[in-house]
Amino acid sequence: MHGPVRIAPIVAADVAAVALVEVPAQLGEEELRAELALPWSRIWAAREEGHGIVAFAVFWHVADELQLLHLATRSDRRRRGSARALLNAVVDYARDHRVRHVLLEVRRSNQAALELYRAVGFRDGRTRAGYYRDGEDAIEMTLQPQGR
Repeated sequence: MHGPVRIAPIVAADVAAVALVEVPAQLGEEELRAELALPWSRIWAAREEGHGIVAFAVFWHVADELQLLHLATRSDRRRRGSARALLNAVVDYARDHRVRHVLLEVRRSNQAALELYRAVGFRDGRTRAGYYRDGEDAIEMTLQPQGR
């Protein structure tokens, strides 16, 4: 990493920059604005000095569960620790808010994400056959943040 990373919730003015993190974007500006309007939704960004927003996470906090919906890093800033910093911040949030389970789905082929999630303490769960639009399977993963 070339500069300190700062993790913070995004505001409406950040939506365009967040939408550019992932090309092609799975979440465009319209979807991000809709997420911002949901009281249970959180969108956090990793900002790297000199590079702006380099990664983001979208997660829902409902009752005692947290669902990580999206974690993405700008292609030119991958493997520099931003996604790990974001993920650690989300897990810290879960602990602080006494969340019992953090849940996510990840593409079976996404080895970098699987390694990251496992390194942070997530455990593989069941496989969801044909979960994604293109027919790829998803692996459900869970973390009990209080038990780490």
